[in-house]
Amino acid sequence: MDYYTGFMIEKSLSMDNVFVIALIFSFFAIPRQYQHRVLFWGILGVIVLRAIMIGLGATLVSQFSWVLYLFGAFLIITGIKMWIIADHVPDIASNPLLRLLKRHMRVTEGLRGNAFWVCEPDPKTGKLERFATPLLLALVLVEFVDLIFAVDSVPAIFAITTDPFIVYTSNIFAILGLRALYFALAAMIHRFKYLKYALALVLVFIGSKIFLVGIIGKIPAVISLSVTFGLIAGGVLVSLWNTRGQPAVAESKRRRC
Repeated sequence: MDYYTGFMIEKSLSMDNVFVIALIFSFFAIPRQYQHRVLFWGILGVIVLRAIMIGLGATLVSQFSWVLYLFGAFLIITGIKMWIIADHVPDIASNPLLRLLKRHMRVTEGLRGNAFWVCEPDPKTGKLERFATPLLLALVLVEFVDLIFAVDSVPAIFAITTDPFIVYTSNIFAILGLRALYFALAAMIHRFKYLKYALALVLVFIGSKIFLVGIIGKIPAVISLSVTFGLIAGGVLVSLWNTRGQPAVAESKRRRC
């Protein structure tokens, strides 16, 4: 039950991840045939980054049990914030990491096939220099986005169970399954308009559950799973009903890096 609850929470929270990844690909004008390469290397990065974060989290929880209360408070605050800014669309162009990369790296004006790095003459000096391509910038931003979303999802699963094996496997398998379905989900992400509100309630519920343990005792995993499933299913059904008949959102105008 703990695994299924963690799996469902991670899978649902990763829906936002899919939306942002679709925005990144659109911003850099990454063709469909090259998106697979970015997602493949992105998955490898996720496996390593999540292992590090979960290892640190498990160590903290085992040494300092009060850290769970910090996780709970963080989840409640995050859930409230997610509810307030549910309609916010990230602005990729103003991302601080992207501006930092462009400031300190040579970047080609367009793609160079599926290459992350190329050697080309510098327009200023004429010397052969190493240039990053927009494909590499897209990969870095995808990894950065996953790291940001992990800040929410990892504490949420630690609030369900402190078993690092369950936390890690539920995280990884949820992400692997979601990345495999990326191309289907990206085409219909506009239909899940109200899912963010449901996810906000899930985070508030999971965070509150930590504090309720001291009052009413440990909440059975089946109840946590049922409440989580009910909220997410409700968000999906309301979204599909209210967006029925709407045409797919046209791909936004692609912008060069």
